[in-house]
Amino acid sequence: MQWFPHAITIDLDDTLWPIAPVIERAETALHDWMLAHAPNAAVRYPVEAMRALRDAVAQANPQLAHDFTAQRKLSLAHALTDSGHDEELVEAAFAAFHAARNQVELYPDVAVALDRLAAHAPLAALTNGNADLAQIGLQHRFVFSLGAREHGSGKPDAGIFHAACVRLGVAPSDVLHVGDDPELDIVGAARAGLRTCWINRRDAGWTHAEIAPDLHVEQLGALADWLDSCMPDSNNNAHPPHSAWSAA
Repeated sequence: MQWFPHAITIDLDDTLWPIAPVIERAETALHDWMLAHAPNAAVRYPVEAMRALRDAVAQANPQLAHDFTAQRKLSLAHALTDSGHDEELVEAAFAAFHAARNQVELYPDVAVALDRLAAHAPLAALTNGNADLAQIGLQHRFVFSLGAREHGSGKPDAGIFHAACVRLGVAPSDVLHVGDDPELDIVGAARAGLRTCWINRRDAGWTHAEIAPDLHVEQLGALADWLDSCMPDSNNNAHPPHSAWSAA
C-alpha cells in the first residue's frame, strides 16, 4: 500500500514566495521611515550599513539565531541611539519594516496548489522567519503557523518539527514536510522522522549523500498533482504514478 500523508508542514520563505526581493523592499521601507522620523540614523546607517549592522548583531548574539525579530530590533536600537535618537522609536521602526516584509508576491503556482494540498491533508506552516500569514492573507489556508521565534529554536533542529507534529496530532512518520532548503528543510525533517518533499525551483543538484528527499519537484503544483494521483480509493489503496514512494 502506498504511503499517504496525514498532515503536511510547509516552509514559507523561498518555498511559497521569493524572499530576497521582499527583504530588499522592506529594508528600503525602513530607510524611508528613518528619513522621515530619525534622519540622523538614516544618514549614518543607510541600507547597506544597516544590513551590515544587523549581521554584526546576529553574529554577536548567537543565542538569538532563531529570532530574526529580536536581531532586527537590537540593530535598530543601536542605530537609533548611536545617532542621537530615542530608543522608543524601535517599535515604530520595526513596524514599518515588518509591514513591508509581509508584502510578498507568491510564486504563480502557490495559491491554487495550497488549496489542492489542503483538500488532501491539514496544512501547517513551519518557518525560521518572521512572516505573518494573517498580514499576507494566507492564514485561512493553514491550521497554524509555527515559527522558530515562538518555538525557541529553528530548523533543522528536530524539536520544531516534533512540536508541529504534536500540534497536528499526527506521528512524524505520517507527516510530509515541504521546503526549499536542503539542510534546514529536507535533512532536518528527515532526521526528525518526517517524510520530505524538496521544492527545487532553481534546478539545483542534490549534494547530501547521506539523506535524499522522498519527493523532488520543481514547484508546489507538481506536489499537488502527485498527491492527486496518489489519492487512496475506497479500499484505502493509493494509486501512485510511480512504482515507489520516491519521485526524486
